[in-house]
Amino acid sequence: MDAVRVALLREVLAGTEWLGETRRFAGALRTSVVPHGGGLLLVGTPEYEPWHLAAHLVDEAAWSGMPELSPTLVRHGAGEGDPAHLAVGLGRVEAARRGETLLVVAPGAPGEMLLERVHDARRAGATVLALSASDRDLHAMAHEALVPGPDLDLDTAQHLVSAAAGENPVATGRGPRRRFRDRLSRLADQLTSPPPGGW
Repeated sequence: MDAVRVALLREVLAGTEWLGETRRFAGALRTSVVPHGGGLLLVGTPEYEPWHLAAHLVDEAAWSGMPELSPTLVRHGAGEGDPAHLAVGLGRVEAARRGETLLVVAPGAPGEMLLERVHDARRAGATVLALSASDRDLHAMAHEALVPGPDLDLDTAQHLVSAAAGENPVATGRGPRRRFRDRLSRLADQLTSPPPGGW
């Protein structure tokens, strides 16, 4: 979803709590990865891998000049024959430490195996964020959580969060209209140059 469509989506959701909630969550994501630079791990469930969010965060990292937003996609079914960027398995979540951020995207129950690894990562000092259906165990472990509702599906929430994560209003001191123009300008630059590494 490009910057123009995200802007239109934001207009549709104006007056709801979702713009503030997705920006709050994106701010938590940004502030957990940018100052520490320890890395962002992105993991889904055995049934759902957040490929699309990973690709959007890679784009936002390139466009915003915040390489820390570029995630490592952790896969339940990672195998030895997979390309390097797709070969990271669940052991990486278990090995997460202080300074690292773990973003869990789960449209349904995350499952015991993932919850155990998330618990280990949190106990070792990693920051845990959850973008998921209302799962009490996962949310109890998360430092920040965003639960999409009936009027905001998980896919739309991911688009809004990834777009907002690349914004840095404190550093720029610019209003929303100026930031939007800057994003469109960066998008035009990106369309005329080779894209970041593909997924």
